[in-house]
Amino acid sequence: MTKSRRRFLQTSTAALLTTAAAPFATAQDTNPPPGAPSAFNTSAPVGPEVSAATFVETEKLVQVTLTSPQRAMATANWRTSMAPLYERRTGPRKVALESAVAPATLWNPALPEVSNHLSENRFVASKFGRLNLPDDDESIAYAPVTRLAQWIQQRQITSERLTEIYLERLERFNPKLRCVITLTRDRALQQARNADREIAARQYRGPLHGIPWGAKDLLDTAGIPTTYGAEFFRNRIPAQDAVVVQRLDQAGAVLVAKLSLGALALNDIWFGGQTMNPWLIEEGSSGSSAGPGAATAAGLVGFSIGSETGGSIVSPSMRCGVTGLRPTFGRVPRTGAMTLCWSLDKLGPMTRSVEDAMLVLNAISGPDSGDLSSVPSRLDYDYTAGIKGIRVGYIPGWMKENPATDVDRMALETVRKLGMTPVEVHIPDWPYDSLQIILFSEAAAAFEQETLHGLMDQLRMQVPDAWPNQFRESRFLSAVDLVQADRFRRKVAQEMARVFSEIDLLLVPSLRDEMLTITNFTGHPSLTLRAGFVKVSEARSDWAPDPAHPLPKFSPPRRVPHGVTLIGRLFDEGTLGRAGVALEREFRVSAERPPGF
Repeated sequence: MTKSRRRFLQTSTAALLTTAAAPFATAQDTNPPPGAPSAFNTSAPVGPEVSAATFVETEKLVQVTLTSPQRAMATANWRTSMAPLYERRTGPRKVALESAVAPATLWNPALPEVSNHLSENRFVASKFGRLNLPDDDESIAYAPVTRLAQWIQQRQITSERLTEIYLERLERFNPKLRCVITLTRDRALQQARNADREIAARQYRGPLHGIPWGAKDLLDTAGIPTTYGAEFFRNRIPAQDAVVVQRLDQAGAVLVAKLSLGALALNDIWFGGQTMNPWLIEEGSSGSSAGPGAATAAGLVGFSIGSETGGSIVSPSMRCGVTGLRPTFGRVPRTGAMTLCWSLDKLGPMTRSVEDAMLVLNAISGPDSGDLSSVPSRLDYDYTAGIKGIRVGYIPGWMKENPATDVDRMALETVRKLGMTPVEVHIPDWPYDSLQIILFSEAAAAFEQETLHGLMDQLRMQVPDAWPNQFRESRFLSAVDLVQADRFRRKVAQEMARVFSEIDLLLVPSLRDEMLTITNFTGHPSLTLRAGFVKVSEARSDWAPDPAHPLPKFSPPRRVPHGVTLIGRLFDEGTLGRAGVALEREFRVSAERPPGF
């Protein structure tokens, strides 16, 4: 800085006052002697008047208590010390922060002892015998990507025909599920015909070549609306594709639909309504990757791409009975994807089998200069390596209480049966929800303009636990507590490093709040897969209970899929995949389809 702080505040405020009206006051005429150091509390007073009563009320929000003399001092100098710090937002020299501008501070989940295994990827897939193409389109639509790829490569089916199958199913079932925001028919058919020409010319790109897929509608697509599920972005048309879309294009995949998400990536309600669960049509599909969960479960796409900040892949995968892979933070670049939280957002595949998820992850991994948090990393997946001796941690108490079910406990027994080694682990009883200050602060910053300009009032959901209220309330979170939460985050990461020094994987009930929070903030990868079925007597919801709108009840109870979740070491998705494939084959429930679809 070429000026002292005192001189900077004095001169900049004085200059601004020549062009701005109240509430900015006249600058103080102070001329410090030469060599005087800079000092706080020397700017002109700005902003609205405050009183001791202002601080008394604010203390309730941040749960800090000042004494009467402390309040008096704060009251006297707030407008000359702290209020000027808001000039970026409230003063004449406002500075716009474009959505592509990331914070200067980046979250790196890797502690010094963690290696990203920087070398060439290794991907050794399972071997399948020849299987003839089914006679009916429904069986084709529900086939895993591994089978679809085999049929396309062997030219038992063309990409164009497969694409038509999925487009027809999307149009037929979307009125029931409300999982599609934009059908990309023209682009899809062009891509499919190109794929067929290349494959006929023996220019086969790999197992995703010609496979139709759906994108959560927070991934930019050039010339095609990307709406974030929000009313005020309905007409938003990007100029270029997100990097993940580009990479799937390069792999030869065929984009058939932009799929629904809860508005601005929260839960399962968007401007077109609520996306429903194909297994239980009376309940939402969960969110915010609501469309990818529903469409993949109902056989409307070959696979999909979802995103997670705090459970948005895990939860709909669990409810809709699909496989959801949330990669290590930084493995998959988010360039061209909507930002909710710079230090938490992750993109990952949602599929009908574990190995499908690994195939897709292999195609979309790798750094990109547009995402400052993306890093080089190696994907080492070798199905032939086996699973004997893999140490699978579990927390005993969690397996005995909600949300664990008999399916979760059976999964733990299956771990032992397959030759993996169950290991009891424990974590400290800490207030992990305190980490959410980071999420709320970053998310409120990401959508500051929409909040302050009243656009949030257009969103369908205006309940206390929806974003409009959460973003407004977040303005009153303490900056000091944000820094302390960030330090707490590092402490939690160190604790997770200790846990993973004892085990290779961690098996947890999918919706255990503590682990959803911990692993999203530490950046650990997770794999959610269908393990069995449970019966529910009431529809489930992501939203807080509303007595005025009770959820449907069922008598007799309804049968729905139930998934378990494996947590892996940082950048060790390969071990997650090996163990997941073995468990999936032993569970023998992944092929069952939702009735009516």
